[in-house]
Amino acid sequence: MDDIQPFVSPSSRWDENTKTQFKWKFYRLTVELNIIILLVAISVLIFFLIHSPYTIPCIVGMLALALVISLDFKKKYQETKVWLNENAGNKTIAEDGH
Repeated sequence: MDDIQPFVSPSSRWDENTKTQFKWKFYRLTVELNIIILLVAISVLIFFLIHSPYTIPCIVGMLALALVISLDFKKKYQETKVWLNENAGNKTIAEDGH
């Protein structure tokens, strides 16, 4: 049992610059995801609550904007995932043999 080492988060080994980069990457993804959710939710509410000739074009515009932001979110999420893997700086338990 002596060979078991405690889990150490990769972020605890990062320097301040790397931590700051991670915080901004995470912040951006969080804000984009919140905007996507709000646009979809508001478009559903508008569909049921507002009856005017501009309702459908407004909903289509909001959903199109949500789609565009979703595509950017997916791209940035994948880039951040690669960045995290590159900056992890340690082997996983499976690679380590423990």
